[in-house]
Amino acid sequence: MPLSFATLRAQRIARAERGRISFRISILASGSAGNSTLLETERTTLLIDAGYGRKEMWRRFEALGRQRPERVDGILISHEHSDHCSGLGQMQREWDCPAYLTEPTHREILKMYAEGPPGKKLERVEYIHAGAKFEIGDIEIIPFAIPHDAADPVGYAFRSNGTKVAIVTDLGYLPELVKQHLREADFLILESNHDLEMLKMGPYPWYIKQRVMSRTGHLSNSIVSEFLADTEVFDGKPRHIVLAHLSEQNNNPDVARISAEEALGRRPGEFGFRGTLHIASQRTPLGPFEL
Repeated sequence: MPLSFATLRAQRIARAERGRISFRISILASGSAGNSTLLETERTTLLIDAGYGRKEMWRRFEALGRQRPERVDGILISHEHSDHCSGLGQMQREWDCPAYLTEPTHREILKMYAEGPPGKKLERVEYIHAGAKFEIGDIEIIPFAIPHDAADPVGYAFRSNGTKVAIVTDLGYLPELVKQHLREADFLILESNHDLEMLKMGPYPWYIKQRVMSRTGHLSNSIVSEFLADTEVFDGKPRHIVLAHLSEQNNNPDVARISAEEALGRRPGEFGFRGTLHIASQRTPLGPFEL
């Protein structure tokens, strides 16, 4: 949802004290039906994942009370599942910008598009590689490998003007390499997909429950809580943590928030988390946040 006047005012005061803006982040959608985040600096605009087409994307910009961007410098795709890329071809043509993704991910998307209309093909593609740093405008980007049941899934870490944003969803557990990429983030978007008991008792067939709980599935609230409470792996630095990709069947915002708040509350004072915790939604955009 759009941030309150008091929050926006506090962000503007902090930004004025620091100088120019480093990032503006708008989470347009987060969940199993569609995912997309807009990341902006004063010079560069990126879309991370494109789980919706133009009509729904425009509606979400309107819900945030802002105009849609006239220019996007690139669309970055985390993996080929439809809730992350179904709107890619349409949004790429809308903004006439390249798509950045790994070659295995591109191959899988081409298979999906092969069964659709010819107009869905991707026009401009730039291949990226996990662990290989690259730049778009004034943003430095590091894609990193994540454990998920996709061809070559990645999370992303972004840096600009001394500020770091990390986005990681759709992973079954948190390997040490992923934890390293989340360190020193000023803004962290982290999956908290399901509550284990709700999943086990919920309506999904058993084989889907097994997939979700597997090491290439999705993060549970309990795994996220263990991470947030552990001062040896999580530095507590983010000004904002956003819990993302919540299941509408097997989780709810209150359960996820309480679990995370309890974990953050267990951190000793010298390692305490002094930022703000937020919950991303499938239905309502969140932001913008200004750093």
